[in-house]
Amino acid sequence: MNRKPLIETNPHLKDPAKYRKALIANVASSTAVETGAPVESIARILVESGQPSSVKKTSGSAR
Repeated sequence: MNRKPLIETNPHLKDPAKYRKALIANVASSTAVETGAPVESIARILVESGQPSSVKKTSGSAR
């Protein structure tokens, strides 16, 4: 059975503007829980940064 990715089947993810807004809200609220910083300040930082920063890959375990 050929399964489509969620981004192709979920109507909320098809609109790039709505997807970005929901992604920022999700990341900001999750980060706020972990750091104790206000959600609004984290969301503002994410919006102002514009471009996602690249993630450095490490070789092996981070421990």
